[in-house]
Amino acid sequence: MNQSSTSADPEEPFKEEAAARAVQFVQSGMRVGLGTGSTAIFATRRIAALLKTGELRNIIAFATSKATAEEALRLGIPMMGDDLPEDLDVTIDGADEVDPEMNLIKGGGGALLREKIVAQVSQREIIVVDETKPSPQLGTHWPVPVEVIPFGWSSQARFLEALGARYTIRKGQDGAQFVTDSGNMILDCHFGPIANARELADALAKRAGIVEHGLFIGLTTDLIVAGPQGIQYRARKP
Repeated sequence: MNQSSTSADPEEPFKEEAAARAVQFVQSGMRVGLGTGSTAIFATRRIAALLKTGELRNIIAFATSKATAEEALRLGIPMMGDDLPEDLDVTIDGADEVDPEMNLIKGGGGALLREKIVAQVSQREIIVVDETKPSPQLGTHWPVPVEVIPFGWSSQARFLEALGARYTIRKGQDGAQFVTDSGNMILDCHFGPIANARELADALAKRAGIVEHGLFIGLTTDLIVAGPQGIQYRARKP
């Protein structure tokens, strides 16, 4: 996924504002997860700038995708090895849709597997979004990405249809089938508004051949939403 900021995205200033607010939670000496996508990349660039000025020191980071890792290395951010040898103090990432309980749909950039691995080892998972992403119910505005292995993928497609999904095979900007960093394919599953996201997540997790899905249930600790009216911040209830 191209994470450059050259497009004329009207939400871009709000994405940058949300990311800058999230970086205020990063302190020197922390182990930091770097998210993927058009909002999270601003956080990576902000962290790099603070390291350059010396306002942050002794940061070591871990990226949720190859694209983010390449950008972080280009910016001079010290990185952990791919084996993720330590848990993380904080991760800053984006989301495609957020419900009132701060559950998420993620994976629009294709990095859902790595993003969930990183989220699960993060003491704090800060999600940064613009005002278009909150939703009354997951699935209202965004399909659920489901990463499947290529072997036998049609059987997974039939299983997803049995659960009520209309699926499309993810394609890249060149029109070719999208391939994840782990060599898998993504089926974008349109369920419509999901009555019980946790129940659906459990059903998807039990299916052999489904590597991961884009429902992130109970992983968000902090939510930052930026829009024309300013920044809204929410923390998960104890």
